[in-house]
Amino acid sequence: MYTANFLGFGLAVGSSAFIGSSFIIKKKGLQRARTSGSRASSGGYGYLLEPLWWIGMVTMIIGEFANFVAYIYAPAVLVTPLGALSIIVSAVLAHFLLKEKLRKLGILGCILCIVGSTIIVLHAPGEHSISSVEEIWELAIQPAFISYTASAVAVVLVLVLYCEPRYGQTNIMVYIGVCSIIGSLTVMSIKAVGIAIRLTIEGSSQVARFQTWLFVMVAASCIITQLNYLNKALDTFNTAVVSPIYYAMFTSLTIFASAIMFKDWAGQSASSIVSVLCGFITVLSGTMVLHSTRDPEKTTAADYSALPQISWRVHANGEIWKQKDNDELHPEFVAIIRQDHFK
Repeated sequence: MYTANFLGFGLAVGSSAFIGSSFIIKKKGLQRARTSGSRASSGGYGYLLEPLWWIGMVTMIIGEFANFVAYIYAPAVLVTPLGALSIIVSAVLAHFLLKEKLRKLGILGCILCIVGSTIIVLHAPGEHSISSVEEIWELAIQPAFISYTASAVAVVLVLVLYCEPRYGQTNIMVYIGVCSIIGSLTVMSIKAVGIAIRLTIEGSSQVARFQTWLFVMVAASCIITQLNYLNKALDTFNTAVVSPIYYAMFTSLTIFASAIMFKDWAGQSASSIVSVLCGFITVLSGTMVLHSTRDPEKTTAADYSALPQISWRVHANGEIWKQKDNDELHPEFVAIIRQDHFK
């Protein structure tokens, strides 16, 4: 058990390093893409032509693959919280590459994340033995998990069909909510596929089982949806805001979903469960501290240089006051003049 957990821990740490870097690389790619086309948050896909975005995508794929293998050997309650380490990586890189300042108090947040992750690793439960994909299927169709899945899909549909057109550009919880909810289902299906692959490699082929391919289709659909809305979140909001909120929601929902489906905490002592929860709360606190010390993303000031030139006269007290070359418009007057008024 401890050997498998240690292997899962090592893979999860490596995964966090790659995923944390991918956030920054993809953000740089999105910034370049928006200068030559519509933004991802507006439904544009110009970033697909940006090489830097693809480098970030490849980096994320490597990280996700390592994470995928980690889920084969260790339970989700161990692997998922270690994603906080990717926030530390992205915060440090954002400080140098995106000029999103990481203040001194952010170091405390990083330390809390590391301490919390250590507590989780030391008290995480072992992976339950599963001998076939049919066993996973039985876990997936139990009433409790079906209820969770139905509720998750219903909430996602509300967020996508109703909330996104109205609040997507102003409320970060819309995009992050979709990513996190779908992400919890992604982890469950990926873990099922990973176990099927492991069993096949060990000699018990699961390729001919229809459940294996059903889990593959669910995983692919969830990953595509998750990435699409993560791109929208990154393009619309500051990375320092997206990362901790996404981590908190995604991790919480994944641990909850895994506890329902795989019964990770069955047979665990109360002290072990409390220790893992305390570790998760410590990590969550670290991400919040890290976020609170970051500067909000600066908005680009409006450029009025392209506005049409106008001349004006003011009649007051019988005198005519005509615009001169060195006269400037009052800022409030400039604010109400837009180029589209003169089309």
